[in-house]
Amino acid sequence: MYTTRTSSFLLIISVAIVSSCVVVSGQLPPTGQALLEQNADRVLGLPGQPPVSFSQYAGYVTVNESHGRALFYWFFEAAKSPKKKPLLLWLNGGPGCSSIGFGGLEELGPFVVQKGESKLLLNKEAWNKAANLLFLESPVGVGFSYTNTSTDIKQLGDKITAQDSYTFIRKWFKRFPQYKTHEFYIAGESYAGHYVPQLAELIYDNNKNISEQDRINFKGIMIGNALLDDETDQTGMIDYAWDHAVISDRVYHDVKTKCNFSDPKSSTDCDIALGEYFQVYKLIDMYSLYAPTCVDVNSSSTQRTHMHGNVSPIIFSKHKEWHSKPTGYDPCQSDYTESYLNKPNVQAALHANTTKIPYPWTHCSDAITFWNDAPASILPIIRKLVAGSIRVWVYSGDTDGRIPVTATRLSLRKLGFKTIEEWSPWYSKNQVGGWTIRYDGLKFVTIRGAGHQVPTFKPKEALELVRHFLSNQKLPSVPF
Repeated sequence: MYTTRTSSFLLIISVAIVSSCVVVSGQLPPTGQALLEQNADRVLGLPGQPPVSFSQYAGYVTVNESHGRALFYWFFEAAKSPKKKPLLLWLNGGPGCSSIGFGGLEELGPFVVQKGESKLLLNKEAWNKAANLLFLESPVGVGFSYTNTSTDIKQLGDKITAQDSYTFIRKWFKRFPQYKTHEFYIAGESYAGHYVPQLAELIYDNNKNISEQDRINFKGIMIGNALLDDETDQTGMIDYAWDHAVISDRVYHDVKTKCNFSDPKSSTDCDIALGEYFQVYKLIDMYSLYAPTCVDVNSSSTQRTHMHGNVSPIIFSKHKEWHSKPTGYDPCQSDYTESYLNKPNVQAALHANTTKIPYPWTHCSDAITFWNDAPASILPIIRKLVAGSIRVWVYSGDTDGRIPVTATRLSLRKLGFKTIEEWSPWYSKNQVGGWTIRYDGLKFVTIRGAGHQVPTFKPKEALELVRHFLSNQKLPSVPF
């Protein structure tokens, strides 16, 4: 007779066997509180979601108990063999923009919101084909992440963002101990050129001072179209615009002669010259020069902001066009995402907005209007990580005018690294996917025809890129 007692006994034996197998394979099985928290965060299904074979989780991790600061995450296990795949954390920038909105639902996550419907489509080139994929809305005030201490918003900056993200990671591993031994990587784009290296530095430094069992198995970072150095980023924007026939010779000459991008204090003449430079980006998309703009009369896409507050570079940050939002193949895609994430049944399925935040979810936070600290250059951190044998890849979509390939090449030149493998093409099947160069400790890759959000514009090439980054393999140098 199959009794309840028999069932319970078999369950205990099954758990013991599974736990034993997991430990042998290097995994740490979730038990007790961790198992309860995982089960509470498990997403059983989303409105309009197609069936999938992988598990997903979403919820909050409190990073400061006394202030009530909590960061929202969305996690997708790898589509196949999650126990054997690395863990990749993705961060979007801003500062103040959502990683689940841009990265998760419009770039590299498994789902994309369908136009005109509360329905999700599968992303065939999702990065959870290569890794276990974790998205984080950071800092507090972004997306569903919140604080119960209103003054926290006025204290935001690079340092607190990095510290809260580090606290999140450590606590997340306690909730998901089975991933603690996996190789851990961080990737991101745009202002994540600050976020990713700064978080990496914290992990790298703290790993030296904590017990072995508490260390994070941190291996590398990958940053795309990334804000790295104020002087070269701004110089590169102007050079790129002129070289791509966006601005006239006169405007180019005026900016070059009246602006000193190594000096954070701009003159009135420089402001006037930059005003003319930005005029053209009212007509075309700065984030993808050859993509269409959203012409839906009901769209709010062109009104949202992608960068906020008085962040570096200071000279450019005065101009509202500097903060405009990137767009993808469907320039109105962000409207569909915003509509979907504001639906109560979607939020309930994601265990989001549990505190009833008094404002709607948006891609970029309107509350973050001040940024407390931002170093003029991230290059010293890059040098430190490379010296510490942390894998560093930098990539650039070459049709982005916001942080163009020109700016990134100027920034990397400042590092002064020795060239190991010269500039050469890499291939995605029979076509040139872009160009790559390997320096002593760092690899730079371009993605041909991609805008600011590379996975949106070139999804196949982007998936190929991340696969080779995670395996630390050379990109294909011949057609295949």
